[in-house]
Amino acid sequence: MKKIIIILTICLSLSSFISRAQSFGNSSSTKQATSIGIVIYSNDIETIWNALRFANYSKNEEDTVSIFLLGKGVELDSLVKKNADLNEQADKISH
Repeated sequence: MKKIIIILTICLSLSSFISRAQSFGNSSSTKQATSIGIVIYSNDIETIWNALRFANYSKNEEDTVSIFLLGKGVELDSLVKKNADLNEQADKISH
């Protein structure tokens, strides 16, 4: 499952990178927002932390971010309450 999450994150990152590279070549200086969907299917702390960090980065770049919780990922709320690092990343997303 970790491989699937990693591959999905890489694909979404590459999609965002390609979109940015294409808009960089345009003569206009306006940035086009990208919609990003993140699927969290694990209850592994490090995997979730990296997914939330990626979501925060994307939000800071003014992209639209949606997070979907599947399988063991639905435990995110209880994990955020127990882990200060996850709590910090989750707080950044909600603001």
